[in-house]
Amino acid sequence: MEKRKALIVIDMQKGSFTSETPRFDSDNVVKRINSLAKIFREYDYPVIYIQHDGTKENEFVPMTTDWELLDELEVESTDLFLNKYANDSFYRSKLSQILSELNVSELFITGCATDFCVESTIQSALVHDYQITIVSNGHTTADRPHLKAEKVIEHYNWVWKNMISTKGKIEVFDYDEILKMMPAWNNF
Repeated sequence: MEKRKALIVIDMQKGSFTSETPRFDSDNVVKRINSLAKIFREYDYPVIYIQHDGTKENEFVPMTTDWELLDELEVESTDLFLNKYANDSFYRSKLSQILSELNVSELFITGCATDFCVESTIQSALVHDYQITIVSNGHTTADRPHLKAEKVIEHYNWVWKNMISTKGKIEVFDYDEILKMMPAWNNF
């Protein structure tokens, strides 16, 4: 059976995108995610939206406004939705099981926040031996007390580019580079 790719969209939820928590380049990040999601669906690859369930912290409680995905995301009925309970999207969730059932071996990772849930999920995906492609301008975060968001994103893209993978691979490409690679997907 053919190994498949999946687009992973982490924590693009209303509670993470407020006037108190402005995110770097969020409008363009959403546009890139929407475009990639459309293309993944055309290839019949899964699009998986991961939402933080912070019930234990009384934040991002399912079915509340903060928990909902951003209205600007173009979500389809064929997409998959999964709750997570920690920064790591794999921790005590059904992500591994879903990816295995769908025969997914390569993850394209996007979302929020670069330095928390995106980073933790990437680290976990590495030890689960996935092939990982990070969309370098497809994830976002907020300014931190000691570093502007743009520099946080730049730093993590550099870290991921220089990280040693396990059995899988880890690569970092921007949205335009990924679009150029996609025609080759027809050969697999």
